[in-house]
Amino acid sequence: MTDLFGTDGVRGRANEYVTAELALSLARAAASRLLPNGGRVIIGRDTRLSGPMLESALGAGFASAGVDVLLAGIIPTPAISFLIKDERADLGAVISASHNEPTDNGIKFFDRNGMKLRVEQEEGIEAAIKHLPSRSSHVGSILPLQAAARRYAAFLTGTIESDDIDLSGLKIIVDCAYGATGAIAPHVLRHFNARVVEMHTAPDGERINRNCGSTHLDTLREAVLSQHADLGIAFDGDGDRVLLISPSGEVIDGDRMMGIAALHMSRVRRLDPQVVVATVMSNMGLEHILTESGLRMLRTPVGDRHVAQTMLKHGAQLGGEQSGHIIFSDHSPTGDGILTAIKLLEISHERGKPLHVLADEIPLYPQARADIPADNPGELMTEESVIAAIKRGEERLAAQGRILVRPSGTQPVVRVLVESSDEALCKSVCQDISSAIEVAR
Repeated sequence: MTDLFGTDGVRGRANEYVTAELALSLARAAASRLLPNGGRVIIGRDTRLSGPMLESALGAGFASAGVDVLLAGIIPTPAISFLIKDERADLGAVISASHNEPTDNGIKFFDRNGMKLRVEQEEGIEAAIKHLPSRSSHVGSILPLQAAARRYAAFLTGTIESDDIDLSGLKIIVDCAYGATGAIAPHVLRHFNARVVEMHTAPDGERINRNCGSTHLDTLREAVLSQHADLGIAFDGDGDRVLLISPSGEVIDGDRMMGIAALHMSRVRRLDPQVVVATVMSNMGLEHILTESGLRMLRTPVGDRHVAQTMLKHGAQLGGEQSGHIIFSDHSPTGDGILTAIKLLEISHERGKPLHVLADEIPLYPQARADIPADNPGELMTEESVIAAIKRGEERLAAQGRILVRPSGTQPVVRVLVESSDEALCKSVCQDISSAIEVAR
């Protein structure tokens, strides 16, 4: 990780940290390192109020470096990955802070294969910002990308391989978090005849992710229960992650979604190699059920970029994160919330069982989590009192579980995860470590 880039691009408070000046410099630096001879870049954004400002600055930076710019407008992050390949563009950029608060924003880049940049590429961009080249004598064009959302929706519906899939018996409530999926997700689900109830689908940059979407599931859960829906689907603001709510109000998280997909794909001989890529955050229960089924789970650092690169290295078809970034590499090289939702509904159709029944086949260990705000999260990891608390916790858990303490790559917090077959012990160890971090900060 660089000083500027986190686990998912540059991210921070809009107009304070993520400024128009920074966007302009990032574009010029990216062009100098990745497109020294010109080319075409596609820029998309979510609904945040700061999006148009940063879009203008980013576009101007690329154009001043002789790069032609295509503006996709408000569109989910994974759509840019698709559009790069569909347009045969050279680079993609997304202006979004994903699941963060409306006052934040960010910038992330995708290469010509639709994958997020490697760490060394981001390091090169950061180095170039400090020594920006002179402006190009050629000025690139800035034009709208025609029918971007419609083309992406057509791509999504085309990923369904079951000829007879019909969701007309399902009532599905969709929470789009006032973000980038609002105009697309309901349309795609209705294409398969689902009865769709829309929540938070308006493009509202002042309310994106606020008490809604995949990071705030209570409102969707209440709606599913009160309206007797068959399924709730929650996206985050930029649409690269999804979580599901069962008819009884239970959360079907990324681990269970990966488990459902992996077991089915293996059963019908569509998983080759027999590998699933997950992160260090994924539940031990998922790993155990995969192992019992003859599958291997590989763990990576947090971040769907790491998952995607490991999948590419091993030729894996399925991977993702507990938070709901799921990658079906046969269709997309990056996490895609809408794609994940419809592929899981396809699996449910093929199995003849509701998703919540399939989810129950993936037993998960109890987990306790805490996010502790800190000005310098990385420095806290070296505090002796914190190290000692983690060691005590490991001794208490012994072989019954595991501990993961890490600075967040997207927010100024230290994240604590404790996992154990003993729920009470799990919570106690998490509280002890969290208390030690709070005292040390």
